Amino acid sequence: MNATQQEEKEYLEEIKEKLTLAIRRIDGAVRQSSDELREKKQYIHEHQSGMDDADMVAAGQSIDRMAFTGEAAVSRKRKLLKLGQSPYFGRIDFAPQGKGKLPVYIGVYSFIDERQRQNLIYDWRAPISSMFYDFELGEASFTTPSGLIQGTIDLKRQYKIRDGRLEFMIENDVNIHDDVLQRELAKSSDDKMKNIVATIQRDQNAVIRNETAQVMVIQGVAGSGKTSIALHRIAFLLYRYRETIAANDVLIISPNKVFADYISNVLPELGEEHIPELGMEELAADLLDHKYPFQTFFEQVSALLDNHNAAFIERIRFKSSFEFLSQLNQYLIYVENTYFTVTELRVGNIIVPLPFLLARYKTYHRVPLLKRFALVAEDVRTYVRDATRRKLTRQEKAMIGEAIPRMFKFHQVLDLYRDFYRWVGKPELFRIDYRLHLEYADVFALIYLRLRLEGITAYDHVKHLLVDEMQDYTPVQYAVLSRLFLCRKTILGDVSQTVNPYSASSAETIERVFSQADVVKLYRSYRSTVEITAFTQRITPNPRIIPLERHGQEPVVARFANNEEELQAIQRMITTFPGSENHSLGIICKTLRQAVEVHRALEASGVYLLTNESTLFKEGIIITTAHLAKGLEFDAVIVPFASAQNYKTEVDKSMLYVACTRAMHQLTLTYSGAITAFLSA
Repeated sequence: MNATQQEEKEYLEEIKEKLTLAIRRIDGAVRQSSDELREKKQYIHEHQSGMDDADMVAAGQSIDRMAFTGEAAVSRKRKLLKLGQSPYFGRIDFAPQGKGKLPVYIGVYSFIDERQRQNLIYDWRAPISSMFYDFELGEASFTTPSGLIQGTIDLKRQYKIRDGRLEFMIENDVNIHDDVLQRELAKSSDDKMKNIVATIQRDQNAVIRNETAQVMVIQGVAGSGKTSIALHRIAFLLYRYRETIAANDVLIISPNKVFADYISNVLPELGEEHIPELGMEELAADLLDHKYPFQTFFEQVSALLDNHNAAFIERIRFKSSFEFLSQLNQYLIYVENTYFTVTELRVGNIIVPLPFLLARYKTYHRVPLLKRFALVAEDVRTYVRDATRRKLTRQEKAMIGEAIPRMFKFHQVLDLYRDFYRWVGKPELFRIDYRLHLEYADVFALIYLRLRLEGITAYDHVKHLLVDEMQDYTPVQYAVLSRLFLCRKTILGDVSQTVNPYSASSAETIERVFSQADVVKLYRSYRSTVEITAFTQRITPNPRIIPLERHGQEPVVARFANNEEELQAIQRMITTFPGSENHSLGIICKTLRQAVEVHRALEASGVYLLTNESTLFKEGIIITTAHLAKGLEFDAVIVPFASAQNYKTEVDKSMLYVACTRAMHQLTLTYSGAITAFLSA
């Protein structure tokens, strides 16, 4: 051990000792706070008969303050305990212009020596910490609320500290991030997504710390870390604007419950509270007041995989186009100008003039159409009251309130939506059964009409919206999100990973809805080895993808005489898997029916079937579909039934690409018969 290593180990022990002392002080403060709270409650219990309302309110507020202080102390202790395991991961020695050198240790959380009033560890989100990600040795700068601070970095180190022990450190290396990144990526995958604060790259840091974008769109290739970047961006914004935004002011739109569970560790690891999460279909059901049952996106994709129905595909294509959204907007103008027909309205001896009714209707042109009727009715009541110089009876008021809406052609948004297809000359493109069961492609179009006609403000409290898997949402869905959420947004995905190519959206598509969006494209892939990345490029080529130089086994494509032999081979792979260096194995099928078939055939303990009904991510061996595996990653992946018979359509191709790009270290495809044409080239 050299002198530098010894010095760092001694400093680590010093920090751990100070952390221990800080935890003890917190324990003492918590005990004292708990005692005071108990005494306060006891006092109130004994003296409440002699306390007036003001005394009770003051006492209640005092208890609330004590409880809040205690909770804050417990939260701080939790962070310090975590720091005790790994206090920091980086260090820079920074010398501001005209000042002496300052060692800056960077960790997941900050740690201040309150007695010496010295910042011992800086939060990775602090302005000064940005230099660790953005600069090497030499000139450097960072921005604070008071301005730009310039200087030089004289030393840069990165550490791996686990369970309070220094495992390694790297010093003054231009490729310091790449070295640590290689070590991290070479490890086996854990059960859930983790924070990446120690390995954030410069381009990723720019996205995370962007404070100006009203809408940030991240187009990232498979394995680019876009979801993790987006979550770290949320953590940064919560830190940066902690006075004005809290965790419950943020909403994540996630593709499914398993994915939500998979990413659920990241923000708590970064010291933030749990953030509300909502699926797009949950949002839809809420916006439709649960009136209409509808096909889910998973069911839509499953239908495409099971049957190449040209009419079904045509309906999806049309309703996923900008032309469709444009025609909806044109129809709404037509409805406003045509479907409100004023008719004679008599109240007692008073006939309300038709021009008056029409003028009042047009006066409220900024109000959602179906909400104007109540305003017009109130104006009519005022007109009649002024004309008769008397108060209106309850019956007269009710009659006016009922008469105005009857002047509109339709009373239900669904009837208007059906009429839209008649108006556009394509009635065959709307399908609904006797149970009012909607196709998925119609759900958000109906919601869009409702938003435009009724106005909905249920989500005004949201201050930042995060939307993952952006490629799976259509222009009309983004139009809904644009009107429903007026806050800042982070939208991310990869058009190459769409599971429905007939309704896919690219970053450029989203820009057409959010014209003010800042678009960032990430081409570097960190997940898979060079060999796996090269293999997946045979399925969906992308010449701009840049794999990290991490090598491993060549993917294996194994042919078998029949399905039975294929499943037996997969069974053997599962049997030997526990003895491998890998921790997670994904067996990824094209359809849920195939996944169920494989799961039933294998019947192995510790093998979990992940379906669209699942809510939790399980570690170990998982059997699922490509659709449900999106966003997940596994050390090893097996893709069964990779035959020409099974993978032949554009949707199948998307599924195959998604399945193969889940693999980090090892990829195996099995098939019987002829290999799919997507791999034969």
